[in-house]
Amino acid sequence: MNRPNELTATEAAGRIARGELTAEAVARACLERIAEREPDVQAWEFLDRDHALAQARDLDAARAAGRGTGPLHGLTVGVKDIIDTADMPTQHGSPIYRGRRSNRDAACVAALRDAGAVILGKTVTTELANIHPNRTRNPHDLARSPGGSSSGSAAAVADHHVHLALGTQTGGSVIRPASFCGVYALKPTLGLISRSGVLLQSHTLDTVGVYGRSVEDLGLVTDCLTARDPDDPAGYPRARASLLELLREEPPAAPRFAFVRTPAWPEAEPAAQAALEALAARLGEQCREESLPPPFERILDLHRTVMAAEDLAYYGEHLERTPELLSDELRKRLEAARGIPAAQYIGALNARKYIHHDVDALLTRYDAILCPASTGPAPAGFATTGSAIFNGLWTYLGVPCVSLPLLTVNGLPMGVQLVGRRGEEGRLLRTAHWLDRWPDARDD
Repeated sequence: MNRPNELTATEAAGRIARGELTAEAVARACLERIAEREPDVQAWEFLDRDHALAQARDLDAARAAGRGTGPLHGLTVGVKDIIDTADMPTQHGSPIYRGRRSNRDAACVAALRDAGAVILGKTVTTELANIHPNRTRNPHDLARSPGGSSSGSAAAVADHHVHLALGTQTGGSVIRPASFCGVYALKPTLGLISRSGVLLQSHTLDTVGVYGRSVEDLGLVTDCLTARDPDDPAGYPRARASLLELLREEPPAAPRFAFVRTPAWPEAEPAAQAALEALAARLGEQCREESLPPPFERILDLHRTVMAAEDLAYYGEHLERTPELLSDELRKRLEAARGIPAAQYIGALNARKYIHHDVDALLTRYDAILCPASTGPAPAGFATTGSAIFNGLWTYLGVPCVSLPLLTVNGLPMGVQLVGRRGEEGRLLRTAHWLDRWPDARDD
């Protein structure tokens, strides 16, 4: 039988609900795994063993007293260190914020606690969730990158430190680490999960996402995080439906996939291209290759423009006040952004609605777009966290994306990315669940 920390979140939740496991037993198993592996993986920025166990004991006591339990009761969660926690420091991966503490939880963390989760600790992020790598290593090969900027969150789930974790994505910082580390991830529609209490670098791109070890895990945790927050201007009205229930439904027909060689396709490694093409071929009539109209060819540059301009707006004060505390990479990126004309930035924002219209039209005929989650498996060394070129275009459009660990390239995991329509996480996860269970999905 698997140790409690090796279970999926949904498996662990079921065993806790049936009284087969306690929250304390689950937390201890996770902490034992961290003690064993953290010197190598280095996924954690802050971890307090006693505090984690105290949270678990409180949950067990509440249950013993007959008080209600939430859907995440006793499950362990890692929180990216740009997301505020009232009881732990939030230091944004930067010496500028060393020792910083917030007096309140981010809205998403508060929702996790309300659902009964144990916030085990804060996971490592890159500097200000941007370009400069941090110390986390890939659990599959310690000489390789786990991706960025949600590196610690992806590595912690992959290495069985926690059942679930939160990340954020401005370019590819949820999906790419999932691909490299071989875990499941959802970057939802912009605004589905509140960003209140989360460090912003781009108000039109930043999206809170989730990691788990199954598609069901993604539905379970996202269901707890989707209440609209009036303090987040990206939030939007939506009907409250259970994603977990929706994804467990059988599709009315076998899903249809649009295989799209995006403008990023030439950047993929040949072996990664071959793996995606082989999957598309195995899907047969359920998968057709499609292209998008010419404006889509500009999407990579449009995303870069928006991200650079908004990065400068949020981080420019650090360039003025404490440039010596910025990495060379981030300082150069911010300095270069000063040359972006306002008209170019506004034009890049306005182009989004036209390109989105074309993508939306395609997705009226298909259940999901099929494309790589990364340019290939995790790169060797730590000079870079890898390219986000297969992710930023979808982040720019604000559409939901899932990474499924279905492929192996050169002996390492690589994710398949599915892209859905804005606001249709249920349909996307149901399609992902179907593909994840399809006998010929994996290439091993």
